[in-house]
Amino acid sequence: MKRFIILQGVLAFLFSLTGCLTAKEPVESVYLFSYFKGNGDDGLHLAYSTDALNWFPLNDDKPILAPEVGKDSLMRDPCIIQGNDGLFHMVWTTGWTDPYIGYASSPDLINWSKQKIIPVMGHEPKARNCWAPEIFYDPNDDHYLIFWATTIPGRHSDIDHGGKESGYNHRMYYVKTKDFNNFSETQIFFNPDFSVIDCTILERHGKFFMFLKNENPNPPEKNIRITVADDPEGPFPTVVSKPITGNYWAEGPTTLVKGDSVYVFFDKYREHKYGAIRSGDMVNWEDISEKISFPAGTRHGTAFKVDKAVLDKLFIAFKN
Repeated sequence: MKRFIILQGVLAFLFSLTGCLTAKEPVESVYLFSYFKGNGDDGLHLAYSTDALNWFPLNDDKPILAPEVGKDSLMRDPCIIQGNDGLFHMVWTTGWTDPYIGYASSPDLINWSKQKIIPVMGHEPKARNCWAPEIFYDPNDDHYLIFWATTIPGRHSDIDHGGKESGYNHRMYYVKTKDFNNFSETQIFFNPDFSVIDCTILERHGKFFMFLKNENPNPPEKNIRITVADDPEGPFPTVVSKPITGNYWAEGPTTLVKGDSVYVFFDKYREHKYGAIRSGDMVNWEDISEKISFPAGTRHGTAFKVDKAVLDKLFIAFKN
């Protein structure tokens, strides 16, 4: 009898040890990435990751939402954030020459509201475009900032991009809203002495870091830089950092905080692939482009963190 009890104890110990070796810690949060492919004709795509390095497509890399508004019916540069109301809010570029941006919301990234346009530059008859809108939530004033790039001919110094981009010279504009139904008047947001697009903002240690693309063509810049302010509405200094990206053309920066590190992902659009850099101090940046993987054809998107329950529902809805 004593031997049997001892044997039971040994087996129980071995079983518990095996369980310790094989059990996985529960993952409470995961990462999602919104993006478009091609020209943005087919709509919104989503990818997911648990390590912020390896990204896998949802829905077999088919779009989960088709564009319904805009002259060109595109869904480019989709920016998604989860608001303080729990809803996912998305804005996007609806076309190459639209004076407005697209907007829709969702409680779960599966069921979406009716798509609508926000006529952010409707008051500017010469506005040539509204590109790459982004949303930032300001908890101090409980409102959202929506900002984007627009060219208004004659408003700023002339920059000839050549070819189909001839005459573009972008500056950043913004509106504020609490409910995505009522908006403040459009104002200039960031007005440096160069053409600027693709801005995104990250709060870090009480400072607000704006990552932006210097779009100047001659000599070509096409790189990502930083400017820092004490408030998300700025003013952001127009004297910006040196390029934090390497010897390649980069656009569409998006940020993600993982542990003590900040990741910046961007579209290496001439190479048709994604790149990334990482920093622990917001000063020194390590290029980790060779350590990441994205679905083929991923273009200008937004990385954001969600509860694992959100991803579980997406798996069920899209049969991943």
